[in-house]
Amino acid sequence: MQTAKRVKARGKKPPESGFTLVEMLIGSTILLVVIVITMSLYNRSNKIVVDQQQYSDIQHDVRSAMYFISRDVQNAGVGFNAQLTGFFIEGTDAFGPGPESSDALRLMGNYEFPLSLRIERIVGVNARLYDGELLNMPYTCPDDLVNRTVMLVSTSCPGCFAYRYIGPNSVKGCDGTNSFISFQSSSSELNPPGGKFDESCGDGCWENGIITFGEIKYYWLDTTGYPADYAGLNLTVGVDGYLGIANTLYMTSNLADGSTSHTPVSMDIESIQFQYNGDLDEDGVLDGFTDWDNANWTILAGDDSATRTAKGIVISRIRQVRMWVLGRTPKAFVSIRGTQPTSLHIFRRPAVANVAAASVDDNHRRFLLESAATIRNMSLGLYNEGIR
Repeated sequence: MQTAKRVKARGKKPPESGFTLVEMLIGSTILLVVIVITMSLYNRSNKIVVDQQQYSDIQHDVRSAMYFISRDVQNAGVGFNAQLTGFFIEGTDAFGPGPESSDALRLMGNYEFPLSLRIERIVGVNARLYDGELLNMPYTCPDDLVNRTVMLVSTSCPGCFAYRYIGPNSVKGCDGTNSFISFQSSSSELNPPGGKFDESCGDGCWENGIITFGEIKYYWLDTTGYPADYAGLNLTVGVDGYLGIANTLYMTSNLADGSTSHTPVSMDIESIQFQYNGDLDEDGVLDGFTDWDNANWTILAGDDSATRTAKGIVISRIRQVRMWVLGRTPKAFVSIRGTQPTSLHIFRRPAVANVAAASVDDNHRRFLLESAATIRNMSLGLYNEGIR
């Protein structure tokens, strides 16, 4: 009897196990909430990472731009004769279109390839050099001089500059005596501070002048990407390094063959501004920083000799340049929460130098760097040349 009961008990169907429909709905809801919260946190974190990467990039771009500009300002005029101090630097206030109205800065000096050969006299296409000039220069004669363009700089006629090409077999007297160089005419679209190259200067203007590689560096900001907005540069997208991309800072310079190159220095730059400090009235006291006076300081091609000299004297008294470089993120920030204080100008263009601030936020983050550089190397002799 007991055996039969045990058999019957073993054959009894056990109770069913699992989740009810209500339990499944509750579990699914909790899981969905967790997924939504996780995705929201991920999306928020991703936005912050993207925005911070943009901000980090513009900080790098702004610092790079400031480094190059301040370095070249300090070395303006290096290796040139002291009589040329009025032609080492030239500013332009509001070179670019508004509302940023960025400035431009033109500098000249023996930056990368120092050369200063003194001319005894010029007859026709031949320049007779003082004895020892070719022998003492820091280059191989004649190999490092031929097949390239050089600049002739007058030390007696203010504003007389000319480009000349030195062809093969055009350099004689590498031993230092009876030295002369034969020239061919050449030109460049990029002028030095002080205006165009004055090809009408007489032979007498070149006596005691110099032959130099004299690099010209022209810093300017393309805020629009349209070549027509920057007159005088003859820009074409895709030619000579010009990109046609807005908010790109360029350093325009002349290559060895006399052609012009536009080197992109930094991207995502919204504005560059310059001010100048010196004893302009010659009272023994620095006057304080002020914007470049386009009307009264810039030496123009039509100025007579007296006007060019007077402007050059004023410019030669400039000793410091204050610089502002303002970067802006290429895309608007997407991680912004709440209302930003308008007084901080975090997401709008601030007032810089003589350019007013923007009136509304655009959600682009800014990074502004300010610095000042002293033109400390004017007329500094290079290598074994000394100051002449």
